[in-house]
Amino acid sequence: MDDEQTTEGGGREFWRVLEELRARLGNGVYPLGSSLPAQRALADELGVSRDTVQRALRALQSEGWIESRQGSGSRVVKSPIHLGKPQQEAPRVRAALGTFIARAFAQPVVRLDVFTLTSESLDAHIRLQAERIRLGGVTPERIELRMLLPATSLELPYPRAKHPASEGEAEPEGASEAEAGQLDQLNGRLQDRLHAITRRHAISLRSALRDLKTEGLVPSVQVEVRHVPLTPAFKLYLRPGAEALFGPYEVVERSILMDDETEVDAIDVLGLGSTLTRHVNDEGDPDSSGSVFVESMCAWFDSCWNLLARPA
Repeated sequence: MDDEQTTEGGGREFWRVLEELRARLGNGVYPLGSSLPAQRALADELGVSRDTVQRALRALQSEGWIESRQGSGSRVVKSPIHLGKPQQEAPRVRAALGTFIARAFAQPVVRLDVFTLTSESLDAHIRLQAERIRLGGVTPERIELRMLLPATSLELPYPRAKHPASEGEAEPEGASEAEAGQLDQLNGRLQDRLHAITRRHAISLRSALRDLKTEGLVPSVQVEVRHVPLTPAFKLYLRPGAEALFGPYEVVERSILMDDETEVDAIDVLGLGSTLTRHVNDEGDPDSSGSVFVESMCAWFDSCWNLLARPA
């Protein structure tokens, strides 16, 4: 099958390029205000056609991360997260997911508990750590990942196509049932697209970690994904007993690029741009705000895992 052929959720090469560019934004390779390489240079570097690069750039622009102008290239107009070095002495600071995951993988036993919407950001960082392991940069003996995702049967409030009434316009009198049905159908397509993205990244990161065991690089790997009937209003990353990253999803109006190249004006949430705060368990002061937060979030995660979750 041709790599550019459209499959579930879009062409494989398109998604690979889009995820790589998102990872570079998240890691600060392309900082706020900087220009991305020319389309031809990106196409040559990533081994794809310019059309694939153009599609990926259009997706990033529709999500609000870059601004593209003909003849001027693409420029980063929104910074995904605070990319400065974490302040170790503070119990709670603005933090980056990349450094959190790197700290986890620097331990002999990597333990991560995650509650998220799609695991898209996590997938990119897990794959970066997998490459570090292959290069000998880190050598964990065991990896344990538990991840909670929203149940696929759950009707999420996002993404949703914008209704004219949401823009301050009165709903047309006598709006036909056919029009209402078309809106429901469009919302169904948006939900299907979200579930496809969630499914793809869960499979991707699970494969990335299990491959490490297959290749003999990590002796023990345990990855378990469960579904919960909860709508994520925030993302939560835990190193149980040690630290937590917490960040609310940002509700935005944006244009979503569908697989058939049509654009839909929608209400959605963005995880890449959410502000993450780091909370550290201060063993010297179990009553500190960081310690209380970490322990309470660990207890919350365990209760959801044991009482609400169902195997994926």
